[in-house]
Amino acid sequence: MTAAQWSDGAAGPVLSLFDELTEPAGDWRDLALCAEADPEAWFPEKGGATKAAKNVCRWCDVREDCLDYALANPDLTGFGIWGGKSERERRVLRITRKENAA
Repeated sequence: MTAAQWSDGAAGPVLSLFDELTEPAGDWRDLALCAEADPEAWFPEKGGATKAAKNVCRWCDVREDCLDYALANPDLTGFGIWGGKSERERRVLRITRKENAA
């Protein structure tokens, strides 16, 4: 039950703030460190450097969520660095996971 559901309306603004502070965080992308950095680092030219992006990913709290998303949606995430992994690294992970599941 949210605060608004048990409120008689008199404390509406305060209870709305309470709900905002106690509701779980939004989408994992809202918490990603890459949102605060140069987006071009995650989409280097072919053969370009990936070290800077991977270093940011290393410290990101939602790195695993990002990687899971990329592995589950290869059509949307076919290029760039996702979850600290390059296209090639994700391809290997997909193959390895399929082999382990079989």
